[in-house]
Amino acid sequence: MTDDCIQQKSKTSKIKDFGGLLETEGLKKISEHTKEDCIFCKIAKGDIPCNKVYEDDKTLAFLDISPVSKGHTLVIPKEHAEKIYELSDESSEALAKTLKKISKAVEKALGCDFNVLNNNGEKAGQLVKHVHFHIIPKQDDTGFEYNWDSKKYEEDEDKEILEKIKTNLQF
Repeated sequence: MTDDCIQQKSKTSKIKDFGGLLETEGLKKISEHTKEDCIFCKIAKGDIPCNKVYEDDKTLAFLDISPVSKGHTLVIPKEHAEKIYELSDESSEALAKTLKKISKAVEKALGCDFNVLNNNGEKAGQLVKHVHFHIIPKQDDTGFEYNWDSKKYEEDEDKEILEKIKTNLQF
């Protein structure tokens, strides 16, 4: 349910980002979004402060300001892209390495298991249109649940979907 720097505590709660730069009533999605007004680009450039966990020339990891659990960390590429497949190969590789490094550090530091979550697009729950991954420490008291109702394919439906996906693979 939560996603990034602008997170909802309740349907009617007031949400604030760093220094009140983005304040709203209830849940507000960013519909018109450019690199210039991207909150994550501003954080990566240092224009907005964060609790920085790690930084290199391609990526940044920082604590979420409205964590689902203590230690909830966001990992972002410095390159602006809305969806994962829009990133350059170089940024994708750097992001994967940083995600691995930060996940291990969170696990060791907090003695926990963790979820890694990435939302792509509004229907998937993406609020900030900048690729980012959540590392959400999972301890007995976190309250974060990732349950879904499993479905079954109709006869041969799985084969049809498989072929559609394979037809759209691009290398």
